[in-house]
Amino acid sequence: MIQSGDQEPSIRLIEDTLLPSVKIESIDPFNPVVVHVTPTGWTLLGIGNYAAVFEHTSLPGKVVKIYAPGRSGWEEECEVYRKLGSHPAYSTLYGADIVGDKSYLVLKKLEGKTFYNCLRDGTYIPSKAVEDVDNALDYARSRGLNPKDVHGKNVMLKNGRGLVVDISDFLQPDRCVMWKDFKKAYSKLYRPLMPKKHTFAMPDWSMNMIRHLYRRFRKKARPNHS
Repeated sequence: MIQSGDQEPSIRLIEDTLLPSVKIESIDPFNPVVVHVTPTGWTLLGIGNYAAVFEHTSLPGKVVKIYAPGRSGWEEECEVYRKLGSHPAYSTLYGADIVGDKSYLVLKKLEGKTFYNCLRDGTYIPSKAVEDVDNALDYARSRGLNPKDVHGKNVMLKNGRGLVVDISDFLQPDRCVMWKDFKKAYSKLYRPLMPKKHTFAMPDWSMNMIRHLYRRFRKKARPNHS
């Protein structure tokens, strides 16, 4: 078990009321996990390709991330948080353990709105928030990590500042260009077209079209970045 501070009440609540009843399944490793059962008193906050995140009113400011049985990555994520230490743009690891076929982490809850959702509903993304994320990624590199899978759904805006939500792939060696591409689009398209007082929402169909076009562009460009 990995623990930071006095987490015994939190651990008891998680291991007595959440882990025995929660049902998570990874059907396709390239798609989000499926949560079949969320125990009473717990709220499902979000799902990813590896894990699901839950919260409980008795654990203010904390969330519990549970990996789907059979999915790897728990040990790597614990190691990333160990290397990161304390930084305002990242969450904090309070505790982690494996119970039966379920591995989990207790994390500081990061509140705010993802850059992706900001684009969807027309919330302005200030340049300071983009700079915050950039500085946070540089900090991770200085700690021997390789920021990867950094995109609009994994970074967040909170009170005008930028946060990095997902660090689970920061030990992977592959090169990632998504954040670089986001910054380029931000400076060349977003800022000129969306001055702060005239920002407009982008409907789902437009976001899906952009994502589709970006994936096609990256697929064609990949041989030139090998």
